[in-house]
Amino acid sequence: MEYISRTDQDGISRVVIRRGKVNAFNDNLIDEMSRTFGELALDPSVRSIVLTGTGKFFSFGFDIPQFLGYDRERFTRYLANFTRLYRDIFLHPKPVVAMLNGHTIAGACMIATSCDYRLMVPGKARISLNEINFGSSVFAGSVEMLKRLVGPRMAENVLYSGAMYTAEEALRMGLVDRVASEENLEEETMKVAREYAARDPDAFRSIKGLLRRAVAERMEKTERDSIEEFVRIWYSEKTWARLQGKTIHG
Repeated sequence: MEYISRTDQDGISRVVIRRGKVNAFNDNLIDEMSRTFGELALDPSVRSIVLTGTGKFFSFGFDIPQFLGYDRERFTRYLANFTRLYRDIFLHPKPVVAMLNGHTIAGACMIATSCDYRLMVPGKARISLNEINFGSSVFAGSVEMLKRLVGPRMAENVLYSGAMYTAEEALRMGLVDRVASEENLEEETMKVAREYAARDPDAFRSIKGLLRRAVAERMEKTERDSIEEFVRIWYSEKTWARLQGKTIHG
């Protein structure tokens, strides 16, 4: 694969996002992630999964400059694939541990919230659902996952403000589960992954389904309408002007 690498050792699969400096999401990257997680679901040798990025970025979210060249139909297909990916991770039969090695912004934050556990480096790294800052909405599924982690009132604060949170702030609100120094991030993440791997896989799959299936059903009922609304706002005159003025991914 071009943008995703996978290495397996002792029942733990490490999946790494590798796309340029900021690991921005595009069609091919999302397709590769979807195929990888589908394969992992069927691999009996894999007991837990670690998802991470490269450099100082887990991911900076959507590749906005690339998507500015998409028509509505093509962009809608991408969004359907993206939201299907985070739903598949949310319900994945194997435990998924997010090792947030750096900035985790917008769509990348959505992917992180779909995982079972999140560890994040402190310092300059930020995590955010900042779509409102450039005139964009979010998705029904991303709202459900966020509310599940931080509660409805805090979810409003996160989404209305578009604030960029430090690892320590994210920990206090429940958006991440642990803060680990850059030097210790790998070790602490692998410790969590090994703890998950030691659990009975059938029992874990069953309990995870019981915990998450009702949320996933709510996501499924309203996701398509939220994608349509997202696209309508994305292509509105005011949002399109803001997007064209952006010089970075988001």
